[in-house]
Amino acid sequence: MIKAVIFDMDGVIVDSEIVYLKFVRDFIRKQGVYVELEDLYPIVGTSLQVTWQMMSDALHGLMSPDEVQRDYKIFTADFNVDFPSILREEIHDLLKHFTENGLKIALASSNNIETIEDVLTTCSIRHYFDSIVSGDMFIESKPNPEIYHYSAECLGVDYDECVVIEDSTYGVQAGLRAGMTVIALIDDRFNADQSLADYCIENLLQAIPLIDSLT
Repeated sequence: MIKAVIFDMDGVIVDSEIVYLKFVRDFIRKQGVYVELEDLYPIVGTSLQVTWQMMSDALHGLMSPDEVQRDYKIFTADFNVDFPSILREEIHDLLKHFTENGLKIALASSNNIETIEDVLTTCSIRHYFDSIVSGDMFIESKPNPEIYHYSAECLGVDYDECVVIEDSTYGVQAGLRAGMTVIALIDDRFNADQSLADYCIENLLQAIPLIDSLT
């Protein structure tokens, strides 16, 4: 029986991946290396550590991953993302439904805790979550299942009592390796492999009857 729903954030709760990729593209171009947005799609769903390495690779080694991290944070210091404008419009109804039906709700995101709190607070959905976990807390990010195992433990439920809602290849793999039921939100833009997910949905509201049938 399902007792908890664990959400990924970027790409699921907020449609933020394309925004971040444009920042990365502009940063790399500023260094004198021309890349198309599509060249950066493999970054989607990776940890920050992997992102710095992939950006360094895109720069052909002109900057080390540590230098990329340092300079990119300076580059984006004054950039403010309007998260409410990219919030999935159905998320409020989804979270409200699960809460009213007694399901525990968690967030397990590879993003840093500052960005997570910014998203949840500005979008007025912070109060729905019983647990919030950042990838910064772990040595390895998704597809390592540790972030999902830890989330379940924080909620006080067994792994097989959790549904994970994900969008990226690594996220789907992490949920499955954690022994959880995985629902993938379909997004054809970034070539994510969602074929291993237990279920695929085109809209988050489709998760409601699906999860209701599992509780």
